[in-house]
Amino acid sequence: MDYIYIQDQETLDEVCARAARQPAIALDTEFVRTRTLTPELGLVQLYDGHQLVLIDPLAIDDMSSLVSLLTNPDVIKVLHSCSEDLEAFLATYNEVPTPIFDTQFAASLLGLGATMGYARLIEMLLETELEKGESRTDWLARPLTDKQCRYAADDVLYLLPAFHQLYDMVKAKGKTDWVLSESACLVDKKKASLPPEFAYLQINNAWRLSSQQLTVLKHLAAWRVRRARERNMALNFVFKEPHLYELALRMPQSKSALARIQSLTPQERRLNPDIILNVVNAGLQEFDNTPSGEHIERISRLIDFPAYKQTLAKFKHAVSEMAVEHGVTEEVLASKKQLNQLLKYKWFNVDECRLMGLKPDVLTGWREPLFAPVVNAILHEENN
Repeated sequence: MDYIYIQDQETLDEVCARAARQPAIALDTEFVRTRTLTPELGLVQLYDGHQLVLIDPLAIDDMSSLVSLLTNPDVIKVLHSCSEDLEAFLATYNEVPTPIFDTQFAASLLGLGATMGYARLIEMLLETELEKGESRTDWLARPLTDKQCRYAADDVLYLLPAFHQLYDMVKAKGKTDWVLSESACLVDKKKASLPPEFAYLQINNAWRLSSQQLTVLKHLAAWRVRRARERNMALNFVFKEPHLYELALRMPQSKSALARIQSLTPQERRLNPDIILNVVNAGLQEFDNTPSGEHIERISRLIDFPAYKQTLAKFKHAVSEMAVEHGVTEEVLASKKQLNQLLKYKWFNVDECRLMGLKPDVLTGWREPLFAPVVNAILHEENN
């Protein structure tokens, strides 16, 4: 099918107005994210069953008609594995599509395969093999070739007919709401963010550090996040995570002590050493000025809780029974990671979900009515 390449607002407005009259549209994005904290949007693909368009966000200043379409509650937006697309829309327009039907989750729900790639899904449902040659294109470069554009167009051309098949199968199982709810929960998570002062919780091996070292790490991790946001740089391009941990471990207070840390990259060494030393010293001063009973708690691990293995086993057993009851795989209901997220939320004094204003996955959306009674029963039993 021929595509239309849109570089002007008038055509964009007309296309979006026509698409808004359809019950569902297929969407995809192409972006670049090599050294940046957030994706840099290079192309938006849209297919409503009648018109297939490639929208150039670099050429159009006013994208309000597209944003209105994205947020139109009467039009289902069909995407495949939409996590990064949501980030691209959120970073560029501060909005995300809604409602969303994610074909990857729908396929998983139907037992067709977990985390199935788009090409494999299209091959399975439509017996069509897609080209893969342009996946590493620089989508910010102009002009785009016809081959690149056709590769991008295929990402939505086949997505809509695949959606129609999946939608009918999901509807037959009575689980359409599960698919829409799954994406809505993902949107909430993408919109949430951990406050910079708690970024240290996401640093590997932080549990090994003393309270004093954690206080230094808190300042270092917050500095890294703020610098990354200011410059739109990926966190590890600001300062690598293992090196941030080593700074907190060794707490250098002089340029000579900082220079003795051999693992630092040339880029990290090019930073003004006073910047790092000031951050380290700020952490040390906070620790010294804080009453001993109010210092940062050392980070807990689930395996340190005596009841962890037994409680996790009970939840896994409950998930297994629910999977049989509802005719889905255990992975769709709750992964081990999601069960661990729940236990951290319930047991830890400082928890990432709570700090972001979220609840655990199993206590949100379509999972909540299934899991809430089970969670209450198992944790009540453990407390008695």
